[in-house]
Amino acid sequence: MKKIIGLLALLSVFGTIHIDAKEYSVISPDGNLSMRVWTEDTANDKGMLTYDISYKGKEVILPSVLGMNGWDNRFTIEDAKTSSVDETWKPVYGERSTIRDHYNQTIFVLGKEGYGSKLNLIVRAYDEGIAFRYYFPEHAGGGDYLGLDSEKTTFNVPADTYCWFMPYAQAKAQYLPIKDWPGEAERPLTMKLANGLYAALAEAEMVNFSRTKFKVNKGEENIIRCSMYDRVEDTAPFAMPWRVVMVAEKPTQLLANNDIILNLNEPCAIENTDWIKPGTIIRITSLTTDDAKKVVDFAAEHNIDYVHFDAGWYGAETKIASDPTKCNVDPARCPVNDLNVEEVVKYAKSKGVGVWVYVNQRALAKYLDEILPLYQSWGIAGIKFGFVHVGNHRWTTWLHEAVAKCAKYNLMVDIHDEYRPTGFSRTYPNLLTQEGVHGNEEFPDGNTNTTLPFTRFLCGPADCTVCYFHRKELKKSLPLNARSLLNTSGHQLATSVVFYSPLQFLYWYDKPEDAQGEPELEFFDQLPTVWDDTKILDGGIGEFITVARRSGNKWFVGCMTNNDARTIDFSFDFLDPAKKYEATLYTDGGEAVKTRTHVKIEKKKVSNESKMQLDLLPRGGCVMIINEI
Repeated sequence: MKKIIGLLALLSVFGTIHIDAKEYSVISPDGNLSMRVWTEDTANDKGMLTYDISYKGKEVILPSVLGMNGWDNRFTIEDAKTSSVDETWKPVYGERSTIRDHYNQTIFVLGKEGYGSKLNLIVRAYDEGIAFRYYFPEHAGGGDYLGLDSEKTTFNVPADTYCWFMPYAQAKAQYLPIKDWPGEAERPLTMKLANGLYAALAEAEMVNFSRTKFKVNKGEENIIRCSMYDRVEDTAPFAMPWRVVMVAEKPTQLLANNDIILNLNEPCAIENTDWIKPGTIIRITSLTTDDAKKVVDFAAEHNIDYVHFDAGWYGAETKIASDPTKCNVDPARCPVNDLNVEEVVKYAKSKGVGVWVYVNQRALAKYLDEILPLYQSWGIAGIKFGFVHVGNHRWTTWLHEAVAKCAKYNLMVDIHDEYRPTGFSRTYPNLLTQEGVHGNEEFPDGNTNTTLPFTRFLCGPADCTVCYFHRKELKKSLPLNARSLLNTSGHQLATSVVFYSPLQFLYWYDKPEDAQGEPELEFFDQLPTVWDDTKILDGGIGEFITVARRSGNKWFVGCMTNNDARTIDFSFDFLDPAKKYEATLYTDGGEAVKTRTHVKIEKKKVSNESKMQLDLLPRGGCVMIINEI
């Protein structure tokens, strides 16, 4: 390791250090993060392709193997082609208006004894993490058939590493050691190392492949293995998804560095993106024309950009006979069948409000090519894909091709249920958001909500369907021992800032009449959903989080705690020191505030030097709007 560190000055020119004939090291631009690659002979196999990862000399990934079926031993490193990239790009929307893509790259050309074909291992070292992928170049003779059914990549982590384990995309996290897992782990997998570092294993650009989760074999510990959902068949040239190892000294840095997933995807493929307009959205819970228009009126009054017809507007979503080309309300959803979506779209347009519709995977597979031009003619803004098939090669490819098809008809997309993003929104930004999260419709407690930013949100936006008024009605139906788990009004307000989603659902269970002039609703009325800058100010996984996001010259702050009361020392040092500001605070005021929601609102003059203490109730939170004065 001393030899590597002593040669860091070479990186600005070469990007990779060649240690000897068998060992290379790819090092991040800041010199902190290193991935070594070499071949070695073991008692069982010769020419094993091996790697490890370290950060400032601390172990992150111990020596681990690389490869997949057919390419798992007898390797030789024939060449190492180095390059460096440092550029910025502007996303159509995002958590910041400009993204830096800065890395050192090495393409290792790998041969295998007895094989005429080659395999490339592409390694990129960012300051934020290491990414690597396998690429099969076209063989000189052509016609390279690929049948990939098991990836051999392992992640051998140091002893006493713990992780936040989720067995499926909408699960709650469990804090577990790297052994005896109850199933396979979803991506990303966030880990805490005994040396004080944090890491996360993720997947990027999983567009035309089989989803890969993580597993620990019975009887093993500290060895994380890849588990492909099913076999992938294709022909070279062909690239597998990126395997990503994010590394940070603090959990807040993991979230601040989540642009690495977007950077590992192809640039925007849509020539004209003017029609892609993120915003807030409210669900129409009663599927009649009159009730839909009432929701439109509420949306217009409260500066909500879209209304949404959810499941049931074209019939029972699980039945093959349900036809999404026409309205035919599922009687289980609404006994009245008078809905006219086209009429509502015209009415909404007159109010400056757009309309989204839900379509189940079953109907999408059958009617996709028919409904896209139809919905465009109706004036529909976007489609929420429901109960999509995820995991296998066929449906993964179909799903991303469906998003691309939607772009041809100027239709935005929100994918629900078990889909987790891997950065495809950079290439097709009409994919605004997706679920794949234990969202607010399930009323997660504070412990879950303060874990999600450091786990699920590392891979991209999540549609968490923010709830507000109906928590009190739900509380009456819960057993006594569960009623304390409901989060405060301040906490629910904070989710809209902490949980990033370009399409932000508000009032998920609510109807217009549920709002009775509560003064804090002005916060939702002013809420942007895309940002010019984002600061992850403070936080601990499963404990608390504070996030500040800027739109123009206005800052929005969200702060939430877990199930415990907490006092947070809050600093305004992220503000411009040359300017003065006024902060409007929305906090849990308790019974002293005589409204149903008990939200206290106060204004304070603040500057870059200001500090304050935030006293948060159990499962509580607060939000702020900070304006220049």
